[in-house]
Amino acid sequence: MIKKGIILAGGMGTRMSPLTKAVNKQLLPIYDKPLIYYPLSILMLAKIKNILIIVNKGQLNQYKKLFPKNKNLGLNISFKEQDKPRGLPDAFLIGEKFINNSNIAMILGDNFFYGQNLSKLLRDCAKLKQGAKVVLHNVKNPESFGVAKTDKKNRKILRIVEKPKRFISNYAVTGLYFFDKKVVNYAKKLKPSKRGELEIIDLINQYKKTNKLSAEFIGRGGAWLDTGSISDYYKTSAFVQAIENRQGFKIACLEEIALLNKWINKKDILDSIKFYGNCEYSSYLKKLI
Repeated sequence: MIKKGIILAGGMGTRMSPLTKAVNKQLLPIYDKPLIYYPLSILMLAKIKNILIIVNKGQLNQYKKLFPKNKNLGLNISFKEQDKPRGLPDAFLIGEKFINNSNIAMILGDNFFYGQNLSKLLRDCAKLKQGAKVVLHNVKNPESFGVAKTDKKNRKILRIVEKPKRFISNYAVTGLYFFDKKVVNYAKKLKPSKRGELEIIDLINQYKKTNKLSAEFIGRGGAWLDTGSISDYYKTSAFVQAIENRQGFKIACLEEIALLNKWINKKDILDSIKFYGNCEYSSYLKKLI
């Protein structure tokens, strides 16, 4: 069972500049909550409580205001600073002490997931004992993503290509990954690509070479959105607004997930209401108790 998770919330967010010149991208709002709440909720739904958030150098205090030590979500949240982007696998080098020879999940801080059976999928992925598992989602423009070709049983990955020029499949590799404890050693062996960064596809292929790479799929009723561009960012915000206003529940309500997981109690909810103050989010929390 995977009990630790990393959220990679660094990067310069240049595709969303000038917004990200003043504020880290993961702290910008997706409708009524900071973007960082959404990947954090995914790890919580997978029943992962020990979480490392990797942030840009100089932005640590912004996150500590959002997650102060006395704000109880039943989690053990720690932080590490990254002085500059070096590619996604750098997260495992920065977080080596945190990982401490354990299996690990990693999610990108700008990824959004939604789906009816998402909780079960995440819990199943967290049962990983050895090898690596990536989460795939069907897209109409696979040439814009890292793409995986799978066998007929749709579990074993046969090939992964970054932004293929020729059609391979419609299954894009999302920003959610599950690795066994070998991931740190594999990451240490990687060499920077032509763009000067360590590539996640190269890391995943290390597992493929040993036949230890499998896939999980977000079905047709689910959604995966990358909020890295202005257009996708606002589409995601509009999606959350539509779902919440129509159905009356909140996506990525951290306190609600923690309460359902029995990590916190009603008193902790009341403390959170005081922390947030008089707002719509607090009104929703009041309904929970």
